[in-house]
Amino acid sequence: MKNTNIQEGIILIPDFSGFTEFVFNTKLYTGEYIVRQLLSTLIDVNGRYFEISEIEGDAILFYRYDENPSYQNISKILMKMRNAFNKKIEELSRSLSTTIALSLKFIVHYGTFSQYNIGSFRKLYGKTIVEAHQLLKNGLAEQPSYALFSNSFLENSNNQETDLNKDKLRLPEVGVIQYFENIN
Repeated sequence: MKNTNIQEGIILIPDFSGFTEFVFNTKLYTGEYIVRQLLSTLIDVNGRYFEISEIEGDAILFYRYDENPSYQNISKILMKMRNAFNKKIEELSRSLSTTIALSLKFIVHYGTFSQYNIGSFRKLYGKTIVEAHQLLKNGLAEQPSYALFSNSFLENSNNQETDLNKDKLRLPEVGVIQYFENIN
């Protein structure tokens, strides 16, 4: 059986750091409101560049079929998302008179995957999807707010090597972790 729906593309997963503690320490209605606002902000800032496959708790599974991804374009989108997320946290903290101890991390991966429908849901399938989720639980980052660009993404993107050499944590088996304070 041959699947003609297999394509190459980017998997982007923005995920909240500190989410479990947040859920346990925040009233149900307040927490749900804050998470809904933050996820909506990330979706709005995306500007339809990425499609949404799933939203699960504090993470969004974005994807984009793209045979020639751009490191620079993705970095700009991540910075816009991160800035909008932080601005929304400040705004919500002020309006709700509370401290919101959440930060944002991103996984950027590349590979081959397929898509299928179940009712009105679109599901992604493939090794690339599993690998991206495994990268979320990496334990490698030294700061909670970062972007992890997988080797697969870096090898398949058109990028300038100078962008990848300054202020990054290079992990040969995984990829590059770039802390937001260092993203240009």
